[in-house]
Amino acid sequence: MQIEQSASAGLVKIQELIDDAKCFEVVRELRWPEGVRCPHCGGEHVIKFGRDETQEHRQRYRCKSCGRCFDDLTGTIFEGHHLPLRTWILCLYFMGLNLSNTQIGKELDINKDDVQSMAAKLRAGVVSRKPAPVLHGTVECDEVYVVAGHKGHPSAVKKTPQGPEKPPQGRPGSRHA
Repeated sequence: MQIEQSASAGLVKIQELIDDAKCFEVVRELRWPEGVRCPHCGGEHVIKFGRDETQEHRQRYRCKSCGRCFDDLTGTIFEGHHLPLRTWILCLYFMGLNLSNTQIGKELDINKDDVQSMAAKLRAGVVSRKPAPVLHGTVECDEVYVVAGHKGHPSAVKKTPQGPEKPPQGRPGSRHA
């Protein structure tokens, strides 16, 4: 057995300790706390419709309302990727430990460029789910200088004359003298 061999050498591959079934179960619980719903129409009349051929713990469903099929990962950032769900979960865990992409790549035995892509998608997914901040009470703000572009409207950019213009001063021998 792989775990026994690597454990006897003093090394344990963390990917072998994570269970695919548990990862999919957690995704289901987080995604649908009140039961499975269709990601296309929001319908709650859903039946199980077999399993995925490549990942046996990935449940497929069929919506009775719209007739469309979907699975546990449809409409998520995990959809359409060749890496197992446990790899994504571990990448998110290692990101929480503040490991670099190179370190994560070594831990998960994948290319650091793939880790960069995964980390960007995971960050974007976290940001998209983060609620917008709501301000209460008195809110103070420092001064802000906003430059608005006037491309195509040079008259809007013209300065108002404030006295006689002085010619530019330059060094002797320069082009601006």
